[in-house]
Amino acid sequence: MSAPPPPAPSAPGRGRILLTACAIHLLHDGFLNSLYVLFPLMAAELGLSFAQVGLMKTTYSAALSLFQIPAGLLAEVVGELPVLLSGTAALSGSFLLVGWAAAYAPLLGALAVGGTASGVQHPLASALVATAYEAGGWRRALGTYNFFGDLGKILLPAVAGLLAVRFGWRGALLGLAAGGLFAVALLLLASRSSRPFPTGGGRRVGRERVRGWGVTDRRRFTALAAVGMVDDATRTAVLTFLPFLLAGKGLSAGEVGVALMLLFAGGAFGKFACGVLAERVGVAGMVAVTEALTGVGILSLLFLPTTWLPLLLPPFGVVLNGTSSVLYATVAELTAAGHRSRVYGLYYTIYLGAGAVAPVLWGLVGDRVGLVPTWIAIAGVILGAVALALPLRARRGDAGLAGSPAPRV
Repeated sequence: MSAPPPPAPSAPGRGRILLTACAIHLLHDGFLNSLYVLFPLMAAELGLSFAQVGLMKTTYSAALSLFQIPAGLLAEVVGELPVLLSGTAALSGSFLLVGWAAAYAPLLGALAVGGTASGVQHPLASALVATAYEAGGWRRALGTYNFFGDLGKILLPAVAGLLAVRFGWRGALLGLAAGGLFAVALLLLASRSSRPFPTGGGRRVGRERVRGWGVTDRRRFTALAAVGMVDDATRTAVLTFLPFLLAGKGLSAGEVGVALMLLFAGGAFGKFACGVLAERVGVAGMVAVTEALTGVGILSLLFLPTTWLPLLLPPFGVVLNGTSSVLYATVAELTAAGHRSRVYGLYYTIYLGAGAVAPVLWGLVGDRVGLVPTWIAIAGVILGAVALALPLRARRGDAGLAGSPAPRV
């Protein structure tokens, strides 16, 4: 007879788990997106092509993607929080290495270290939050967690841009690394001064009843992964080459940083708002709308003058980033409670793997045909992917998270 599952965390315990997950998400996503601001400066100093810039992003993202499943399995043994804090410290250290790199090859190696370290964040933090709130409010809690990731995308790229203007891209990386290590020290002290975290990996809910990975609806999970692949591939390509597009329109490094801050500000709102709206209009409908508007926004950035950017970038950020929040929350709905770390690891491996490959592939296209035709092609792919959202519609009688009735999808 198996041991009964531990009780769900109390409301204060849930809040502490959510706050810690939010802080770690802010750091990891902020570090990654700071690279987008610094890529043009790295390319100028080292004489890099579009394909080489794309390979830098691909190296980071590929390492991040490949460590998703190992991170989930490791957390089932030692717990989510120790792995999360260790990975955040290693990520900060990798930025020190990137800032010290004197040539392209060691720079790629340092980015691989950073991507591997950052691979712990999405599956483990998502699993912690979903498990803490499985009794109710899980979609809103995951939306809050995702909001803080985009808050990091707003704050840290702006900081990186300002530091780069004053100290160069190497100085900006060293400053971010120091801040990250300081934040890890604070989180470590906070975790030691309070009761141990309950771990999603350690919960036994459903382990004896569910075989394999613990996916409860393979049809919808497959559709979810397909949409996620196209969505993240498009987003990473846009974020990699948008600074080059804006620089070509005459914006300075500081202005590019502010432009990305506006984009991520919209994205932060979209991460929360789109997840909540999906409960009303359905996951399939929400995804179709956001993907279609993303394609329109990509084309608008190409053809509209720079004076329109303050008006265009925030709503474009809403739809560019909002889809992912809808998808993240739906993963928890399709997963048995005791398997969330590994299923999130599986999903993020597929999802982020597509985002890892996309920049270098689009970079090769850009080197061959130029930035403008490549930008138009990226818009065409995301517009053509709207049909992938149709299988996300739930069948009558499907169950949602923790056995509750499924939200309307």
